[in-house]
Amino acid sequence: MIDRKEVSRSLNEKQGNYLDKSYALLLNEIKSRLKSAQLKAAITINHELLKFYWDVGILIIEQQEKAKWGDKLYDKLSRDLSLSFPSTKGFSKTNLKNMRNFASHYPQGEFSQSLPDQLSWTQHVILLQMVDVSDFHKKQWYALKTIEAGWGYRELRDQIKSDLYERQADKSIKTTNFHEKLPSPTSHLAQEMIKEPYKFHFLTVGEDAYEKEIHNGLVNHVKQFLMELGQGFALYGTKFPITVSSKRFEIDLLMYNTKLHCYVVIELKRGDFQPQHTGQLNFYLSAIDDQIKTPEDGPTIGLLLCEKKDKVIAEYALRRVESPMGISEYELSKSLPSRLHSILPTTDEIEAELNEFTEKETDEEDNL
Repeated sequence: MIDRKEVSRSLNEKQGNYLDKSYALLLNEIKSRLKSAQLKAAITINHELLKFYWDVGILIIEQQEKAKWGDKLYDKLSRDLSLSFPSTKGFSKTNLKNMRNFASHYPQGEFSQSLPDQLSWTQHVILLQMVDVSDFHKKQWYALKTIEAGWGYRELRDQIKSDLYERQADKSIKTTNFHEKLPSPTSHLAQEMIKEPYKFHFLTVGEDAYEKEIHNGLVNHVKQFLMELGQGFALYGTKFPITVSSKRFEIDLLMYNTKLHCYVVIELKRGDFQPQHTGQLNFYLSAIDDQIKTPEDGPTIGLLLCEKKDKVIAEYALRRVESPMGISEYELSKSLPSRLHSILPTTDEIEAELNEFTEKETDEEDNL
């Protein structure tokens, strides 16, 4: 005998499951379109703001040419505009000068064709101030990297200061086997990950520093270290322990790269690169692949950082290594000569200056 209640309950469950799946698809589609609409709206608003600042810059240029007004124009214009629009920020003397520079750099209003619309006004200003106006390719490179990596204006400024473009531009000096050992496009992304050299200028260790001191310094300054490594790196562990055949080993730094979806083993070596270093790194990669890596993760990558490498020796050392790895140099801050200590500011003076600079920078950011 057919149980009508059981049949009805089964049909309701199937309809419910179908409704749940359909609803989830509907909800995700609406969310996706909302995010797309919000992004388009934000880009439109940002573009209109940039266009307004460009217009103001053109007006200032035109009036200065007619009336030969000097620097006092900015003081008076800043004061009058701020009084007329008290709730609107962005009319500081500094920002008005930035508008003029912006307009003079893009006399035909071609900024939206030259650089991504997602760049904020402050990021545009940093590019104008810190990158040679004639070097369009360099400026565009930083702009695209800013969008790709999601840099704020401070990160963009720091990357320009660290000469990231120069270090990334010449790929011929990068010593890796990524193109041979990794599939495309992973090999290209991994190659982009490598810098030459890495600059650990936030460390102040002496000439006779040991690997342990450098390692500890990087751990203590992990935020700066991750910024120097580049986009997508997350720290998984330091002095990461692995056990092979009942023996304990320690990996200097174990990272995970969210763009490559793989673990990255980083080993630090004081002094010149030695061929045996690749053997040790290859051993660690095998252990991570066997003990930590999941089927969803990509091949584990190794990165060997040394103070100096001979490119030919490094290429020979990598030639028959099956694991994907790269070899790069790093630079450390040099210790200050003792004769300079007497003429340097005290710690209290430096802290006072930094506090003053931070307050000023915050005010300028609010006005931009």
